[in-house]
Amino acid sequence: MRLIDRLPALAAALIRHAALLSFAAIALVPLYFMMTSALKTNAEFLANSFGLPEQPVTTTLVNSLAGGEIYLWILNSLIMTVASVVLSTALAALAAYPIALMRWRSGPYILGALIALMVIPPIVLVIPLFQIAAAAGQLNTYQAVIVIYTGVLLPFSTFLLTNFFRTIPYALVEAALMDGAGSWRIFRSIILPLSGPALATVVTVQALWVWNELLIAVIFLQKDTLRTLMVGLTVFNSRYRIDVPVVMAGMFWATLPMLLLYLVGQRYFIRGLTAGGVKG
Repeated sequence: MRLIDRLPALAAALIRHAALLSFAAIALVPLYFMMTSALKTNAEFLANSFGLPEQPVTTTLVNSLAGGEIYLWILNSLIMTVASVVLSTALAALAAYPIALMRWRSGPYILGALIALMVIPPIVLVIPLFQIAAAAGQLNTYQAVIVIYTGVLLPFSTFLLTNFFRTIPYALVEAALMDGAGSWRIFRSIILPLSGPALATVVTVQALWVWNELLIAVIFLQKDTLRTLMVGLTVFNSRYRIDVPVVMAGMFWATLPMLLLYLVGQRYFIRGLTAGGVKG
């Protein structure tokens, strides 16, 4: 094939790569601003807001941790995130298994209802949930917020795991049944070990959402000692509004745990996102 015949395809490939690089640059600009600002003094930031730090300092990173409040916020967020993610992932896996592999007649209808729930924004549920929590005396408690987070996360998690479980050859299930294995044994010994990428994807997406969630945490956790990291950073931003480097340092500590989680599970995350896209 002559070069001139390949020019349209090459041009299309260059346009796609240029678009991807542009999107990546746009996404990285806030991260660049946060990191460079956190390594500057306030005077240097006012003189050079967007440039690289001439003399990087770590005092802002230390000052943002002063007082111990951010440690409490991180602990609260960890409790909410770990409990919600573990509970919702376990329930989603238990729900997806019979829908995908146990040939339930009602399975498609249940899955359709879960998909319909995915389009409902959490904000429309805040008022009825607040009234229920108040009537039950569960305002300003971890368990109320964990239950709410779990309910919000379940539809997407069940949908993703159902699609992944359907890609597992049913012959494996039939072979296990012929060997006398029960449903629980099949789920525990066959389905879960084969579902690492999908489970990692669910855990990563759920953790990112819970860690960054603000609205529910503000409304249901009104005590200062129960503030999550995102709520605390809102107060932190108001307190240090004129000292942007310290605020950016606080944002850095808030970003670091989820960044590490994504880096650790990146290869499983990418595989899990495409799981269930092609069957056969």
